Amino acid sequence: MRPAPGLRRLQQQGPIHAIRTAVGDPAWLVTGYAQVRALLDDDRLGRSHPAPETASRTGESAIFGGPLGDFATEQADHRRTRALLQPHFSPRRMRALRGRVEQLTTELLDELEAAGPPADLHAALALPLPITVICELLGVPFEDRAQFRAWTQAAGDVTDRARSEQGLAELFGYGQALVARKREQGLIGEMGEGGDVISRLVATEGVSDEEAAAMGMFLLFAGHETTVAAIGEGALWLLATPGQWRALVDDPSQVDAAVEEILRAPGLGGGGIPRYARTDLEVAGARVRAGDLVLLDTGAANHDGAVFADPDRFDLARPAAAHLSFGHGARYCIGAPLARIELHVVFSQLATRLPTLKLGCAPEEVSFNTHTLTGGLAALPVTW
Repeated sequence: MRPAPGLRRLQQQGPIHAIRTAVGDPAWLVTGYAQVRALLDDDRLGRSHPAPETASRTGESAIFGGPLGDFATEQADHRRTRALLQPHFSPRRMRALRGRVEQLTTELLDELEAAGPPADLHAALALPLPITVICELLGVPFEDRAQFRAWTQAAGDVTDRARSEQGLAELFGYGQALVARKREQGLIGEMGEGGDVISRLVATEGVSDEEAAAMGMFLLFAGHETTVAAIGEGALWLLATPGQWRALVDDPSQVDAAVEEILRAPGLGGGGIPRYARTDLEVAGARVRAGDLVLLDTGAANHDGAVFADPDRFDLARPAAAHLSFGHGARYCIGAPLARIELHVVFSQLATRLPTLKLGCAPEEVSFNTHTLTGGLAALPVTW
């Protein structure tokens, strides 16, 4: 839970660094808060590349390992996709889900308490809650969770490209079959307030079934994997940092601060968000050439001492500052309101119902998923 010494040394040397990725390709790693924030919203960077077969890669993941999209149309494609998805994730729609998130969390904690300690908080809460929420939102059958969870984990594999590509293909194939089944069952209606997101996308003029399926599966992947990791790592930070769990239990009004600190604290040294330079540009004195891979390390930026005092300390009393965990600007995560709601509900209820919660093992014994994009915990033993 502490930053790698090598990354700390890099940060002391400056905000941008020439590096080699995990697969040996050249890249720029940007670690300074000001530079990461600016570049996240800089249209001189993108996810596509004019020669994707020769572009530098971050790893073997089919999703984030290399370029995505058409270089000629990427920016227009992104604007269109975002315009199609944004209405389904508006703050108003997300607020309407809060009651359901509260109900699901209560039910899961009922089961946790009934079973009694010790327990695995990852399996009992962090994993099932986001999966249930995203299934209901998208219109994906919850009973298929073991299948699509296996595929999303495979798709996010950063070490085995064949497994990642196969997982992604299986996931997209599932999405296409799901859309076809919805059509056969007459579940695709007119656009409106009712219905699930995938059905509403299919009912949108100009959106093909294949495109709706692809967008739905990307949302399925992004909409639960990251929140699973945030709940687990957030609980670990609160329970492993002296005084922080007690501070939340004693003053539940600190839950908003807790959520933002949970979002800021993890992720240091995660490798960064991949972008490719669309033109030559200069970043903090470094000459970045068109086609270069630029990794925007939001985790390092969230631990920039110029913005966050004593950045390695997990502290609910930290003065408010805008972390970059959801990005910034035109590509800001559209699921941010939902993630915040889930985290707020989880830690509000946990602090109220299980005030004596504590780790069931030493913090250093907690195991992490190291081969997937989102990381997160493999298990979180707790007792109370």
